[in-house]
Amino acid sequence: MLATNNVALKEWAIVDQYVGSGRQVVLLRKGGIHEQRGGFEVEHREFFLFPTYVHQKAEDLAPGARAEFEAVAAAAPTDRTVTLRHYAMVDEVVRVTSIEPLRGLADEHILSWSAVEGRFWYRDRPGLHALILRAYRLPRPATIANREAYDGCVSWVELDERLSTAGSIPVLDDAEFARRAGAVRRVLAPAAA
Repeated sequence: MLATNNVALKEWAIVDQYVGSGRQVVLLRKGGIHEQRGGFEVEHREFFLFPTYVHQKAEDLAPGARAEFEAVAAAAPTDRTVTLRHYAMVDEVVRVTSIEPLRGLADEHILSWSAVEGRFWYRDRPGLHALILRAYRLPRPATIANREAYDGCVSWVELDERLSTAGSIPVLDDAEFARRAGAVRRVLAPAAA
């Protein structure tokens, strides 16, 4: 793990909460409307999770996550700050080119099936990236100014300052993470490009 980093990946606040609590170890990413022509790319293998409140909506979530979503949405900051609570390391990236195996991941993320389908077929280019993440809880949340440069539908943000990762604690122990990551790999093996 890097001692300091200034890279963050923007993700819905509700997803950040699930990843940061160990309930989700995989992210399904396609890319935002301002991504490069080729869509989302895994440009960094370590990053802070940058919680966003734009575009997240209850109907894009599995039913079990919807009640918690209301509390997360209600807690959105109103003062142009963002609080970083989690750090992630990419354990593996799988480029998924067949949609059917994604049904087998329903217990590993909180997106509704219609949201998964929407991401998979977005811009009439089938496929998406599945990122298996090892998440860490920062010892103290870092609240930073949410600058205009961080706005927009992009995945990656370069923070104005490098933040420390010292004292970060894995949200899942080694054995549990290996079990969950292995389950994701087994489901996605037939779908990998």
